[in-house]
Formats: sequence, structure tokens, C-alpha cells
Amino acid sequence: MTVLDAMKNKQPFVATYDKIPGYIQDKTRSLIFEFNHLPPEKYERSQEILKLLFGTWNKDVHINQPFYCNYGCNIHAEGFLLVNFNCTFLDNAAITFGKNCLIAPGVVISTISHGIHPDQRLMFDNAKPVTLKDNVWVGANSTILGGVTIGENSIIGAGSVVTKNIPDNVIAVGNPCKVLRSITQEDKIEPDKFDSI
Repeated sequence: MTVLDAMKNKQPFVATYDKIPGYIQDKTRSLIFEFNHLPPEKYERSQEILKLLFGTWNKDVHINQPFYCNYGCNIHAEGFLLVNFNCTFLDNAAITFGKNCLIAPGVVISTISHGIHPDQRLMFDNAKPVTLKDNVWVGANSTILGGVTIGENSIIGAGSVVTKNIPDNVIAVGNPCKVLRSITQEDKIEPDKFDSI
């Protein structure tokens, strides 16, 4: 299996740098540069660029500038996705978003790491997919590392570093990120409190 096959099949991989398909990154850099320099009134063009970039795209994907990614083709959005300002997705392996995900400003999702031993650190990439399930909200300036799955409906608190899987229906915070508590019916705001200002 080639690196490109692993990417297409959303599989983890370890590969030396000469096996990484650099030509895809060249195209991605050009598209990202154009995207980040578009004026606000060119929204339709920004959506066209995202459609060209993403492996899985839909009209409910909204990304605020600036935005950065390595490949784009390894980013998969299954429904509504809002990515706020200044986010970076190092998508050497697949980054998959379920429906209705919210990504706050400054979030980094990094599927990639290098060799731990210094003799191998400059030799290869070690890439593991990241999955955010439906209704995940990631707080500002959080970092999510390769191999992590964040469960449905869960919230990652601002500034967290997520190194391990997070279960469904929880609030998790910290470095390293740990479950703080469950999300319950008591977290709902009653309708009579809406517009109470």
C-alpha cells in the first residue's frame, strides 16, 4: 500500500519523506493562499476552493480566514462544520468531522508526528487519523493529536491538549485533556430564559 492509498482509505501510516506525495501539497498551498486572501464579498469563490480542497465537502462547511492545512484531501466533513479564525489542520492522515461540529479560533488538529528516537526524527512521518463525531465543540486554542476520537456531543475546553480518546457526552479539559464531567439535561437553558436581557 502506498502513502496515497493509506490517505484515501483513512488509514494510519509510517513513511519516509521521499514517499510523501509532495505534488498534492503544492496544489494545496496555492489554493490556501488564494482562499486566505479573498475579500469577504468573494464568498462563493471561497466555497469553490473548499470544494476543491476537501476530500468530503458540502455546502454547510464554513471556514473563516486564515485557515491552513497540509493536503486538504484528507479532511472530511459529513455535515455542518464551522471552523473559526486561524485554525491549522495537519491532515497527513484523515481528519473526519461528523455533523454539526464547532471549531473555535486557534485550534490545531495534527495527525502527524515524527520519530521519537533522535536517529529517526528526520527520517519519517507517523500519521494517525483524527475523528470528531457529531455535535463536537472544540474550544479556542486547543490541540488535538493523531489517533484521537472525540465522542458525540462532547466539548473540549479552551486551551486543552487532547492526546487520548474522549467519550460521548462529556466536557473534557486540560493538558493532558481529561473528562471533567458529563453533559446532562440540567445543562439545557429553559426556553423562558431566551432573550431575557
